Amino acid sequence: MLAQEAVEAVMTRADGLYVDATFGRGGHSRRLLARLAATARLLVIDRDAGAIAAAQQLAATDARVTVAHARFSELTTLLRERAWWGAVDGILLDLGVSSPQLDEGERGFSFQVDGPLDMRMDQGQTLDAAGFLATVDAEELELVLRQYGEERHARRIARAIVAARAIAPLRRTLQLAEIVKAAHPAWERHHHPATRTFQALRLRVNEELREVEQVLPQAIATLASGGRLAVISFHSLEDRLVKQALQRATRGVEEDLPRGLPVTPQRTPACMREIIRQQAASAAEIADNPRARSARLRVAEKL
Repeated sequence: MLAQEAVEAVMTRADGLYVDATFGRGGHSRRLLARLAATARLLVIDRDAGAIAAAQQLAATDARVTVAHARFSELTTLLRERAWWGAVDGILLDLGVSSPQLDEGERGFSFQVDGPLDMRMDQGQTLDAAGFLATVDAEELELVLRQYGEERHARRIARAIVAARAIAPLRRTLQLAEIVKAAHPAWERHHHPATRTFQALRLRVNEELREVEQVLPQAIATLASGGRLAVISFHSLEDRLVKQALQRATRGVEEDLPRGLPVTPQRTPACMREIIRQQAASAAEIADNPRARSARLRVAEKL
């Protein structure tokens, strides 16, 4: 399983400092704790209240665990508060929506069960999917669907959504799914026509890509020499950001200077080395968990 492979790849010291920046329901954390010494420490982070409740239950039974209810883009602040900055031995990031979020209809992430159009990972956040759809204009919505959902029929779907909300407010997941289904001219085999629309709205509501962009350089910077970063992504937009960040760290970055200047650009030296360039889930894992079919694992080590 990619989860087990990620844990095995990221762990370099049994008595080290580790961060599970996407706790979820604790699958990665429990695997890590099973391998860590009594003197090790594990910081777990999540912005979902349900995940934090599960994390606090774990912390109550294991003194090695500390819980932070926060976005993972706050990593620098969280580590400096604990005097962990620059000393972390391993960081795990399992990006995207968690299975409990998808499975609980009341969270509004799924187009397969009816629920409120919510989609917030942090339930304390003001903006939800219904609120976004109530005010966004057709042009911006088209851009969101195209950029975040990679939806080829973004314009047609955006116009259909805006037209439908003029008749009745959009408040339920199946209500939106039916609008998209009726507007979509070319369904992909084995994919519900609303798949990309729901992905796009979720990414926009939770600012997920911006979160990934912000956390990756922080994670790389805080690792101790020999420390490792393991990232599991579930769609091409996330994976592209991870790939680019790790390429910059493993190859070094040349100064971005205007063309024509009579100076030689300076290159920032590499600070990471690749451990796993890209690994997909096995056929057996996909058969057991179809959601793993798009998962990709990347691991790099601090020099």
